[in-house]
Amino acid sequence: MSFSLENLETTLGYKFKKPDLLIQSLTHKSFSNEQAEDVQHNERLEFLGDAVLELAVSEWVFRQYPDIPEGGLTRIRAEVVSEKGLAAIARSLDLGAGLRLGRGEHKSGGQDKPSLLSDALEAVLGAIYCDADFATVCRVVETLFAEAIAVSARSRYGTDYKTRLQERLQALHGCLPNYQLVSVSGPDHERVFSMEVRAADKLLGRGRGASKKRAEQQAAARALDHPMLRKQ
Repeated sequence: MSFSLENLETTLGYKFKKPDLLIQSLTHKSFSNEQAEDVQHNERLEFLGDAVLELAVSEWVFRQYPDIPEGGLTRIRAEVVSEKGLAAIARSLDLGAGLRLGRGEHKSGGQDKPSLLSDALEAVLGAIYCDADFATVCRVVETLFAEAIAVSARSRYGTDYKTRLQERLQALHGCLPNYQLVSVSGPDHERVFSMEVRAADKLLGRGRGASKKRAEQQAAARALDHPMLRKQ
């Protein structure tokens, strides 16, 4: 299927009220520089889209993975919004075929350069923000990035943090995690359990939850970020 703005809008799940913004987001500076008239390129939209994307992904992982600690969320976000990660999503949208490039950039294969593709994707998201609002960008980001985020989270933490922790401890140190109940607080109908997980006499992580199992899972998730669990 040949590239068209209409197909791109369909894939994004968003139709622009101002199509010129979408065209600008796909216009590289090399193309703009070769035109006799003033043609807006995508660098400003890229600047805006970079910030909007980071916040949208941060909000998504924060809501979807309540047991993963801050450091883990940061690493997932960094992996997903890296140049490599963005370029992969841009290729799935066939953005390269829609890029407006200067002659030299086109001859050098600019339509498949990771840097140009990732910049263009950020510019598209910046354009959506300008054309609509942040909530709309979040919906598009969810559509485009949810799978990549889930893959990153599974690869780092697994779907079951306790199992992942046990497997990693056995592989790296030949020992098993030990969970201890630290305290129970709150009224009978709103109990809060606090758990610790240790291994080899070291505290690896703490967790809190409405049940022992939930608190153990949070403790295990935090433990997965402990230096002892990092591969040598």
